[in-house]
Amino acid sequence: MPELPEMETYKRLLTEKIIGKPITNVEVNRANSINIPVVKFIEEVKGKQVIRIERSAKHLLFHLNDNKVLLLHLMLGGWMFYGTEAEKPKRTIQVRLSFGDHHLYFIGLRLGYLHLLNFEEANQVLQKLGPEPLASDFTEAKFLQHIEKKRGILKTSLVDQHFISGIGNCYSDEICFSAEIKPMRQIQDLSIDERSKLFKGIREVLQEAIAYGGYMENPLYVGDQITGQFDPRCKVYDREEEPCVRCGNPILREEVSSRKTFFCNVCQH
Repeated sequence: MPELPEMETYKRLLTEKIIGKPITNVEVNRANSINIPVVKFIEEVKGKQVIRIERSAKHLLFHLNDNKVLLLHLMLGGWMFYGTEAEKPKRTIQVRLSFGDHHLYFIGLRLGYLHLLNFEEANQVLQKLGPEPLASDFTEAKFLQHIEKKRGILKTSLVDQHFISGIGNCYSDEICFSAEIKPMRQIQDLSIDERSKLFKGIREVLQEAIAYGGYMENPLYVGDQITGQFDPRCKVYDREEEPCVRCGNPILREEVSSRKTFFCNVCQH
C-alpha cells in the first residue's frame, strides 16, 4: 500500500506533469471507484484544470480551478501511471484522466477511490486523521504529549491513522528498527528515551524515504528514475532471513495484529 513517502513522491512528480493543463477527457471503468454517478463525474471534471496538488497523510488532493477537489486514496494495491496509450501498463484501468495525448491512469482502485468533493467535504474526511508526522509544528515535545495517551502494541499504534497519519506496514517496521525497539512492544511501556528515539526514527525514516522516492517499484512514467529507490535501502521490511545491517543476525518475520512484521531480535529491544 502506498504510504506517506509514496504519495509525496506522486505529488511532486505529478506537479511537474499536469499542473495547469486542461483535462481533455475522463474515462471511468469502475463506478465504485468514484462517489457520484459516472455521467455527472465526467461532466464535472472534463475541461477543468488541476491548479495545485496537495498531500495529506496517504491522500492526494487534486485542486481543480472551480474550487472542487479530487480526493484520492489508493489503498491496498493502488498505483498510478502517467503516459501515452502506447506506454500504459497492461493492467485494468479504473479511472483515466486525459491531458491531450498523455493520460493519468488510476490502477488497482478496488479498495481505493477518487472522489469529487468540495473543499469542506474534503476537510471533513481529513479531519479524522491524526497529526502529520513531518509537520513543522509536530515537535518532539508535542509527540511525547501525544503518545502519553496511547495504549496498545507499538506496531498497531504506528499504523493507526487516527494516532499518526501516513505510516503503514513498511515504514512502521523501518521506524522501529531505527529506534532499536521491537514492534510488538506495548507503547505505554516505552521509556522516555525510547519515545524520543521513536520520534527521531519517524522523522528520519520518512524523510529519507521521500528523498529516495519511496519503496513502491512501479514507475510513474517511462524514464522515471525516482519512484521506488528507497526499496533497496529498507533495513528490515521484506528482508526475512537476510543479515541485519547492524549486528549480522537474521531478520525475523512475525504476524503482529495480522500484519507481516519484520525486525531484528537482537539489536531491537
